[in-house]
Amino acid sequence: MKIDIGCGLNKHPGFWGIDNRVLPGVDMVCDLNGPLPLPDNCVEFVMASRSLPYVHNFEALMAELYRLCIHRAIVCILAPYAHSFAHVSNPSLKHKFDEYTPRYLTASFFQPSQGAVCPELYAYWPETPPPYDFRLLRMELFYQVPFVPPLYEFEELEVLKTLQANVVQEIMYHFVVIKEPVSNDELEQMSRGVLPEPNHAADLRREYHNF
Repeated sequence: MKIDIGCGLNKHPGFWGIDNRVLPGVDMVCDLNGPLPLPDNCVEFVMASRSLPYVHNFEALMAELYRLCIHRAIVCILAPYAHSFAHVSNPSLKHKFDEYTPRYLTASFFQPSQGAVCPELYAYWPETPPPYDFRLLRMELFYQVPFVPPLYEFEELEVLKTLQANVVQEIMYHFVVIKEPVSNDELEQMSRGVLPEPNHAADLRREYHNF
């Protein structure tokens, strides 16, 4: 089963749409802030495009998604980048996301060899490990105009986004759900495969080409 959490009017093709509103294309209407009425280990892919920032308890929803997912299920999240004034000032966005986020979703962090890098955490580690294990396969940053390739080299963008706000607009992750032992070599191989992504990702890349 493939589910699109908070799909709204833009349900991903071939996915089961879940939203808290009755809308065309929504297959299941339920409160995303509570238990989802689906059995354990029934989901192989979760699409969460611009929806998770609105939930009241991000950790509780991630625990619920972990319950639903089978081992090696994929979870794709597209979300607002934390260090953007437009997102910081938006009172409806309850959670922000950046390069550090993946380190809080597992007690056994894995850094893929390709894609953006998650910096080390040097302080404020969680006192207890999370009740789930989502390991990063891929992370992509979508930069705001005018900070877009090829006007800036990626090395320049790395420095800019560290020193100032409003450089990155959104961030996308692909995680794999781990419920059984898996090697880093297996994770690396998975990270290099073809992974479905939200339609919004293509729209964001198109902005680069049109700039």
